[in-house]
Amino acid sequence: MQLDVVDDLKQPKYTGENRCEPCTVLNLLIAAVVGSVIARKSRLGGVLAVGVSIALIYLRGYLVPGTPTLTKRYLPPEILRWFGKEPDQAIASGLGAVDSTDRPASGHETTFDEADTVESDAVAATDADDESAGDESTATGDEPAAVDLEAFFLEHDVLEPCADRDDLCLTDAFEAAWFDEIDPLSESGVDVAAAVDAFGFEADPDEFELETQGEGRALLSRAGGAGRWPSRAALIADVAASRALEAWVDDWDAFDPETKGEVLNGLRMFLETCPSGGDVQMGEEVVESCCTSHEVVAVTCEETGERLFEQRLTDVDA
Repeated sequence: MQLDVVDDLKQPKYTGENRCEPCTVLNLLIAAVVGSVIARKSRLGGVLAVGVSIALIYLRGYLVPGTPTLTKRYLPPEILRWFGKEPDQAIASGLGAVDSTDRPASGHETTFDEADTVESDAVAATDADDESAGDESTATGDEPAAVDLEAFFLEHDVLEPCADRDDLCLTDAFEAAWFDEIDPLSESGVDVAAAVDAFGFEADPDEFELETQGEGRALLSRAGGAGRWPSRAALIADVAASRALEAWVDDWDAFDPETKGEVLNGLRMFLETCPSGGDVQMGEEVVESCCTSHEVVAVTCEETGERLFEQRLTDVDA
């Protein structure tokens, strides 16, 4: 009976690896204040109050109801950084990286969690002296020029105006070519060598790792994160699209990985059939970590729930 009560009190969602350290500290401070107030009337009562509070915090992750939600919504970013939490959570947008000056030291093996805050272009570390194609980048180290994705897709007959709505859709020919590449990958999966080859990294595949974190996938190098995908299906879609574009775009192999990432990330949201089967749907969802949450526009597989594409709602509104 006592064990049943303890099990009922447990909240795995807010304890263990999911425990929010700022929430825990805040609730311990509250418990200490409440215990000290009660102790003025009864020392034993104060000790019992603190003991019960600590037990509840241990089992549930918090003492005051609503603490996780309030922490995610209102806790200042500076406080989160004190606990080693990154307030501006990285979006799993695919190949490519958020600019960062905080690169790990040479020889440091980056973990998936570190890659959340050190999303750097792995090419810069593995092949910094390579000349990139055309006018996408220069030999002086300038950032590659931004690609006009709509013009690129229309020019190469990847997209065309939809027949039934005011939007762009995949051409039948490219969609067929894309799924000719998707279908075998859905059966076999994607390994490191396939990802490195498809994305054009001029480096030994042994320099990379392909890691799984929950539903997501991360391609890591010793320099940091080369890419993060929200699901296995999203990674398969990008590798397959890159292979299809090799035959579709004459100079695709000459594109640097960063430019390929920009193209592939934009193309993935036009999928109307999930790589794992079934239709896709677009909607607004909430992405949560232990201490933060934010809304995203997401493209999701209806049957499996796999997320193919996500972008911060604030970025869309802007």
